[in-house]
Amino acid sequence: SSARRRASEGVPSMRENRLPVTQIQRFCTHDGPGLRTTVFLKGCPLRCVWCHNPETQSALPEFFYNEALCIGCGACQSVCPAGAHALSSGEHRIDRDACVGCMACARACPSGALEACAAEPSIGDILNAVLRDRAFFGQSGGLTLSGGEPLLHAGPVCRLLREAKTAGLHTAVETCGFFEEAWLGEAVPVTDLFLWDFKDSDEGRHLANTGVSLQPILKNLRAADEQGASIRLRCILIRSVNLTREHLEAIAGLYASLRHAEGVELLPYHTYGASKGRQLGRENAARPDWIPTQADLKSAKAFLRRHVRLLNP
Repeated sequence: SSARRRASEGVPSMRENRLPVTQIQRFCTHDGPGLRTTVFLKGCPLRCVWCHNPETQSALPEFFYNEALCIGCGACQSVCPAGAHALSSGEHRIDRDACVGCMACARACPSGALEACAAEPSIGDILNAVLRDRAFFGQSGGLTLSGGEPLLHAGPVCRLLREAKTAGLHTAVETCGFFEEAWLGEAVPVTDLFLWDFKDSDEGRHLANTGVSLQPILKNLRAADEQGASIRLRCILIRSVNLTREHLEAIAGLYASLRHAEGVELLPYHTYGASKGRQLGRENAARPDWIPTQADLKSAKAFLRRHVRLLNP
């Protein structure tokens, strides 16, 4: 039922040798040092109102629907066991609350209008896909795990990272920082770099805009730093939300307090995730008024450059 599905939101797969992968993206230059292959995992404990990858929020199976590609053939309706698809008078109606996540509709769709958001490859299959790119990694590139929140699936993720290290790959994990602290003991030794999100320094705004408190994130960050983890702070900048002098000062202060922080990256808000949200059946969440201007970014960078090692100057 929809109630059971909602209650299980964010619960990782019980198949401990597999991971829910939404995309394997090659030749990435913004997800750690060098040229990298980034594996995006599905499932996140946060619900950021500005999320750029909304298909990675829920750990449950979901599908994209591209109305422009639908030919009205009814194949999805004929195979759906829950009656989530209904075609009538040229209209395709989808009841996502009824969906049981079997993805039969996506497999049956002949036009590509329906597409599963994720697959569940084995750890070995993921590693083999990444290793095919190692010729391009050079001295500094490697594997980055992103999401979603990779450490929501900490058991299999740590095994994948361990195998990647054994294969000689540089490893990076992009994290929102909200996970069970106990996993740091396993994750830190097999992660060469944490790309750690610092979304907002104001507790009230953080809670309102992400759905979780900032404090567990900072607690995990400091614990990782104490364990010697190499950390890169990643800070989204959102006009009219956190693009304030107080937040910039907090970024500088947090950076100065860490012993193993290698630098700060600024990530300007953009609206690219809105189209994926619409294909998930959600309301248009785009906020063009939140996009920082060039003057905003120039001012923020000028301030931070005096206090931190800015990695995208």
